[in-house]
Amino acid sequence: MRSVHVAVELPGISPVAGYEQVKQFARYPELVPVVRAVTVHQGGADEETSDWEVYFRNGILRWTESDRFDPVDLAITFTQLDGDFEAFQGQWRISSSAAGCLVDFQAEFDFGIPSLAGILEPVAERVIKETIARVVIGLFGGAGRVVGDEALAHAVALAPADIQPAGAQAV
Repeated sequence: MRSVHVAVELPGISPVAGYEQVKQFARYPELVPVVRAVTVHQGGADEETSDWEVYFRNGILRWTESDRFDPVDLAITFTQLDGDFEAFQGQWRISSSAAGCLVDFQAEFDFGIPSLAGILEPVAERVIKETIARVVIGLFGGAGRVVGDEALAHAVALAPADIQPAGAQAV
């Protein structure tokens, strides 16, 4: 199982405002070309399911996840119900920071193909991290910075013209 962690600081944004934007999964395809589609199916007051399609290598990863929202702790927990991963789960947590708020994303995933794990999982980790960072920063009009990961901060700082679509990446 591979772990992914992304932290983005959003200056001047309250934790509640950060939480309210992050949970708008249906907006993600507008923000990054890697996310092909997200269809949200409303459940109860604090839960939903969502269907995801994300460009990856020469194809599309698809999965359905259960999303649970905790507006008191400003957290979102997700777990894959069905899809291309053998396992995919994680959490968003939004907290206050000296500058505004910190959006913290953590996830674990496994494709369930041990013989290809060394090839696929590092690429997937990079794609997930860059996509999450770009989505969060995009949700706030470009305001925000990756913290705790200089390589990711540099990758996210590249102009969109410098970014290859995920499907064009060679491994």
